Amino acid sequence: MVQRNRKLLTQANQQLQQFAQVVNSDKAVRPVGKDESLRVGVDLGTSSIVMVVLDEDNQVIYGNFEYDHAVRDGLVVNFMDSVHILSRLKKQAETILGVSLTTACGAIPPGTGAGSAKIVANVIESAGFVCREVVDEPTAAAKFLRVTSGTVVDIGGGTTGVSVFKNKKLMQVSDEATGGFHMSLVVAGHNGWDMDKAEQAKRDPVQEDDVFALIRPVVEKMAAITSDVTKGSPQNPVIVVGGAINFKDFIDTFSKALGTPAYKPDFPQFVTPIGIAMYDHEA
Repeated sequence: MVQRNRKLLTQANQQLQQFAQVVNSDKAVRPVGKDESLRVGVDLGTSSIVMVVLDEDNQVIYGNFEYDHAVRDGLVVNFMDSVHILSRLKKQAETILGVSLTTACGAIPPGTGAGSAKIVANVIESAGFVCREVVDEPTAAAKFLRVTSGTVVDIGGGTTGVSVFKNKKLMQVSDEATGGFHMSLVVAGHNGWDMDKAEQAKRDPVQEDDVFALIRPVVEKMAAITSDVTKGSPQNPVIVVGGAINFKDFIDTFSKALGTPAYKPDFPQFVTPIGIAMYDHEA
């Protein structure tokens, strides 16, 4: 079982490593033809906005991101900042690729409603794209990971999203308000810092052990959310994604609290954006 689950991530990890090499660089993976069909995914996150460009075979071409605070708990709280950032990312990508990017897809945490999906679509279209679809974040992650049976847990900036799949069918999807933002709240409150300083501490490898000691209860709550959604019996494999899980002790802590092994792909912050881009194609 363990070997099979690790093999499941091998192909995903190859693409993630490739994406990590080109993200925010001044080059693409390969030249792009003028008439080539490209797919774009936009992930409006709590701490960053990520844009991914794939070819029609879902292979990584290019990507970029910019840190922001335009989204809170999966909801856009600063519309114009989101539009301006995404417009810059689009222009940068078009300059490097030498082609216009015309369509894109977005995503929202599950259960946040049609209103949230409409706002995400409006951000994407105000930045100059035609928005083809807005999907659930953990479902987009599962598409990239090629999970046909299993549980995908997407730890976002503000939420923990859980999607359960069995025999290629989505059986259950849920979302609770605990994510990276709540980790930062704990760190900021303990140290008497503002949120920006707490965010910087979370990303600092030198401070990782001290930070994780503070946020361990938050990680255990994320596992408890997953257990509650799956009634204590998550469909295996359990794969956890999202930028908030980039701590060396995260998976061990999460697995112990969940009571079943969980797995983490390389560069988990890029899983959902790539999955979102896979939906950007003609029906």
